[in-house]
Amino acid sequence: MRARLLPLVAASAVGLLALTGCVANATDTDSANAALTVDSSADACTVSAAEAPSGNLSFTVTNSGDQVTEFYLLADDGLRIVGEVENIGPGLSRDLVVQLAPGDYLTTCKPGMVGDGIDKTAFTVTDSGDDIVVDADLDAQVALANTNYAAYVRDQVAQLLTGTQAFADAYLAGDDDTARALYAPTRAHWERVETVAESFGDLDPQLDLREADLEEGQDWTGWHAIEKDLWPAEAEAGFAAYTPEQRQNLADLLVADTTTLNEKVQDLDFTLSQQTNGAIGLLDEVATGKVTGEEEFWSHTDLWDFQANIDGAKVLYAGVRDILLEEDADLAADLDSEFTALQALLDAQRVGDGFTLYTELTPAEIKAFADQVNALGEPLNQLTATLVL
Repeated sequence: MRARLLPLVAASAVGLLALTGCVANATDTDSANAALTVDSSADACTVSAAEAPSGNLSFTVTNSGDQVTEFYLLADDGLRIVGEVENIGPGLSRDLVVQLAPGDYLTTCKPGMVGDGIDKTAFTVTDSGDDIVVDADLDAQVALANTNYAAYVRDQVAQLLTGTQAFADAYLAGDDDTARALYAPTRAHWERVETVAESFGDLDPQLDLREADLEEGQDWTGWHAIEKDLWPAEAEAGFAAYTPEQRQNLADLLVADTTTLNEKVQDLDFTLSQQTNGAIGLLDEVATGKVTGEEEFWSHTDLWDFQANIDGAKVLYAGVRDILLEEDADLAADLDSEFTALQALLDAQRVGDGFTLYTELTPAEIKAFADQVNALGEPLNQLTATLVL
């Protein structure tokens, strides 16, 4: 296998797709040209500086709290994990060494290793003027992409579990307004890693089966069974609200199955083809459910799911983009352009922290989404063959 030297460049308008190399969970800080410290306490994640020059950086993370903690360096969208250190016990320290291009990032800690992190803070990498060389070994680049994606999946499912518990608590308390408000943003964590979740057999139908896909005699559980109960005005005539016992059963199963999913993703390993096919699969989810309005039949929150599927696909693509640039720079340029165009359509439908309900879209807007999904699908379907074959 031939070695490759991949110079990193400044973060571009593509945002999430900025070129960023890192050495995850490294402990050798001899080569670092900028050393920072991080104090992770029960309620803060304090980094010793808000910026550093591009190149090799080291973060020495000390846990001053009373729970096991984690430290994350994220891309500026708050989703893609650039580097992380996990399982830092109280009173202990661990080092993270990363190689960063100029650009905007975020830092956060996760006391108790649950939730979406605390004290999320902007971190800027300035241009040192030095050339940065990513590991010349392609195998190392692939391994790094696989490692970072596994960390991303664990993080998204952990946030899904925390959100699901809050959603279930509100639903069982009869606080339907809160449950409805939590429904779409919590499901986004599922949708970002949906192709991974689908790999665990019965967990996918137990958690995400639509009523239209029920087989005769099959029990209906999961998010969409609860969705129908929360939006009864959208249900068919004669729909009877669930009893307290039915609500309890559905909520308990939702939390239990999500807990099982969280346990199953802890030891996942990925291959390059799984990543590239995962990106393709997430776009297929958009094409077959979200862009048709069939996924969220009663809540009409399909665009929240749409965005989350695209988030997940962009994270997967970003993880392999450096490699693709060496293999087919034209394909990378096409993908950058089509992802940007699709995101522009979604951004045009933003309302506050959410989106326009799907039923409020015009036929022309729906067609524009469908056309752009197809436009992105064409180059994305070439990704696996370009990088793996």
